[in-house]
Order: sequence, then structure tokens, then C-alpha cells
Amino acid sequence: MSQKSSKSAQKALNLTLAAVTSLVGCVTVVITIGALLLGLWLDAQFGTRPRYTVVITIASLPVTLIVMFVVTRWTTSRMLLGGDTEKKNSEE
Repeated sequence: MSQKSSKSAQKALNLTLAAVTSLVGCVTVVITIGALLLGLWLDAQFGTRPRYTVVITIASLPVTLIVMFVVTRWTTSRMLLGGDTEKKNSEE
């Protein structure tokens, strides 16, 4: 019986990790496309074709890394808190 619950726990962990990876990937795409569109819009406003697009797109890289780190830590902490409450409930 414990082997079945172990497989179930592993499957839940794998699904959670896949969801975190998908979330981080989507956030990365949204930030990059947002930076690109903002740069193109600013270039159109000021008549400086590649300048703002390149600068803002490059500047979005550290922002993307920070957001990826924050989202991963937030999701991991929620996973750990969820595991602790399940353990406490099973002990009672």
C-alpha cells in the first residue's frame, strides 16, 4: 500500500514541477514580448528605429531572471507548506 502512495506522491510532484516549468516559460515569453512591443512603440514615437527596442529587450533579460526566481521560490514554498499540512493532518 505504501508503494502505491509513493507512486501517487511522485506523480503529484512531477505534475507540479511540470506546472511550475510551464508557468515560468509563459512569464518569460510575456515579459520578452512586452519589452519588444514597448521598444517598438517608443521607437515609433521618437523616430529612433532600433535604439529603444534593443535596449529595452536587453534590459528585460535580468527582469525575466528575477521574476523566474521569484515565481519558482513562491511555488516551491507553497509546495512545501502544502506537504507540511498534509503530514500534520495524517498524524492527527
